[in-house]
Amino acid sequence: MKFFIDTANVEDIKKAYKIGVLSGVTTNPSLVAKEGVKFEDRIEEILKLVPEVESVSAEVTPDAITAEEMIAEANELIKINGGDKNITIKVPMNIAGLETCRYLNKKGVKINVTLVFTVNQALLAARAGATYVSPFLGRLDDISEDGVLLVSKIAELFRIHNLDAQIIAASVRHPDHVTRVAMAGAHIATVPYSVIEQLTKHPLTDQGMEKFAADWVKAPKN
Repeated sequence: MKFFIDTANVEDIKKAYKIGVLSGVTTNPSLVAKEGVKFEDRIEEILKLVPEVESVSAEVTPDAITAEEMIAEANELIKINGGDKNITIKVPMNIAGLETCRYLNKKGVKINVTLVFTVNQALLAARAGATYVSPFLGRLDDISEDGVLLVSKIAELFRIHNLDAQIIAASVRHPDHVTRVAMAGAHIATVPYSVIEQLTKHPLTDQGMEKFAADWVKAPKN
């Protein structure tokens, strides 16, 4: 399973990129709004910052309701940074989003269909040509549904029907989510930097380092 970082914060992206685990970046208008910058400018900045990743998601805005409006926005987004090959257009899971997905697939553009909450939605997105489908774990957990079970069902469906779309486990809240979606068959987990940090930690690791440091002080130096 690969790791994407879910943020529009440049410093968090830099930190994740440095440790060598980053395969992509997901953003959305809400995340960019928190940064107080123009959406297109921040996407271009991210593309230049992480040139070796496979995907940087640029989402159509909530103002784009129809497929025509989404396609018009997508056609502008794919021009960012000189038509960067790593740009992935992110569209919502609805009829207009699927129509946009089909259009972009025919143009050879990568697409991330977001806000997926059912197996049927994932199947439709994959059939429409999505590169990635993004089931949201945390939001399902919030209403007492099992987000990880959804990932497992989608993964099994894609195996049965030999579908190429990759599953991005989104709305990941904690390390246990990461473990469980990896075991459930997600191709990618997109997580905040805080979760990446948590994944590196264990109290026995800290205790071991403290023990090594204490023993090293006692070791002969000559």
